[in-house]
Amino acid sequence: MGLIRVDWRASFDLTGRVLLYLAGPLSFPLFLAMLYGESTLPFLAAIGATLVLGGLLRGLPGDPGDLGPREAFLAVASIWLLVAVVGSIPFAVAATGTLAHPINAVFESMSGLTTTGATVLEDFSVHGRSILMWRQLIQWLGGLGILVLATAILSELGVGGAQLMDTETQSKNVSKLTPRISETARLIWGLYLGLTALAAVVYYTLHLTGLAPQMDLYNAVAHAFTSVATAGFSPEPASVGAFAPIVQWAVVPFMIAGSTSFVLMYFALKGDPMRLLKNEEFHFYLGSIAVFAAVVAGALFIDPTVGFGGEATIRHAVFNVASMVTTTGYASTDFDLWSSAAKHMLFLCMFLGGMVGSTTCSIKSLRWLVALKAFKRNLFTSVHPEAVRPVRLSGKPIEEEAIRDIYAYLLLSIIIFTLLTVFIVVDSARVGANVSEFEAMGAAASTFLNIGPAFGDAGPYGTYNGFPMTTKTAMILLMWIGRIEIIPVLVLFTAAFWRS
Repeated sequence: MGLIRVDWRASFDLTGRVLLYLAGPLSFPLFLAMLYGESTLPFLAAIGATLVLGGLLRGLPGDPGDLGPREAFLAVASIWLLVAVVGSIPFAVAATGTLAHPINAVFESMSGLTTTGATVLEDFSVHGRSILMWRQLIQWLGGLGILVLATAILSELGVGGAQLMDTETQSKNVSKLTPRISETARLIWGLYLGLTALAAVVYYTLHLTGLAPQMDLYNAVAHAFTSVATAGFSPEPASVGAFAPIVQWAVVPFMIAGSTSFVLMYFALKGDPMRLLKNEEFHFYLGSIAVFAAVVAGALFIDPTVGFGGEATIRHAVFNVASMVTTTGYASTDFDLWSSAAKHMLFLCMFLGGMVGSTTCSIKSLRWLVALKAFKRNLFTSVHPEAVRPVRLSGKPIEEEAIRDIYAYLLLSIIIFTLLTVFIVVDSARVGANVSEFEAMGAAASTFLNIGPAFGDAGPYGTYNGFPMTTKTAMILLMWIGRIEIIPVLVLFTAAFWRS
């Protein structure tokens, strides 16, 4: 059989440390529960559970060694899974509405932590403000976690071409912006916290000036948490559509900022903005939003059933395309009522994603950019087989191994998306649910790529609660796998990972 080659103690020691830290954020909704006179038991139970589980993992027998590549894979997968389970405890203990079912509680928590934004809530009014704020906060924590993961771990492990972040940011090693990972994490934390605070100030200022009466302090903080995290939960059933048009315009820059490389934003703030402004991925990412928004606006203009005015048409097109490309998942209106052309454009937007090194999900612009450049190179060499033409990114050649990694990642993503689509259709038919192929494709892409809203019953003003429990369980697993770039989970199921 062979010896286990993974120092699982090191992985679980780090996992336990993260779980112990989770008690801190849980104190915020606990404070709100006391402030609003709501039950504190859901958060006290979660704090107790995370402290006990974290302590047990840190107290495992044996001396944890260094965190190597294999240990990092195991730690990444276990942290995201266990934090989502602990995060579901407040929902399950509160036992109100659809979240009273354990599977639904875990679905909501996993959707939050992975910044997916898909919800099983049907009646928002039955949930306390502290519980609704925990939904917002866990998404913010997920956005911060993926930033640290991307800059400190995934770029080192070379997951699906993530090592190209070094090339695109034009720095020798993004995980060594500072000498230690802990310092890099603090740097990212500061920038992330600053953007969140700025968003909250902007949103609440609109309320104070009378431009957005519904955007009170609670909503300003709640939406600042999820717009910068490109997450998508909202305590309002109508999402950002519940607020004045000026709020929708104000949210767009923060969604885009959250999907921009935080490493490049760091350099821009340090006095070197040209690294961002000259970045090829940044141009591709913004260009994608502009092109798709123009196409969707055109589709809305020629659709006689929509009835938006000129400003509203442009606003809804820009907002919802930006929301889909950045994988935020907010909605400014019920786009499920739009024409097939407009909805299919939004569906395609699900597969794009923002920049590597951001809070965004999905496949990400960098992978698509490299794949398109490699395809263009292959067309050229088909005509000129003797030519040697490397693929370049920001003027630097890309290693062929990285290109193969990206091709493999794209293929794997498409295969998983297709299998999940088939599973949703078959499982829904098993229980007599009426789910069309397009609705199943939308739900599969939205959960696996961590987008949030889809179409049909799972549309922007709908809910995923109508899917069978077996489908929701599969979606929980796929949200987990998709958020941490597929490989850190799938590699755990290979014998070579443990023993070779």
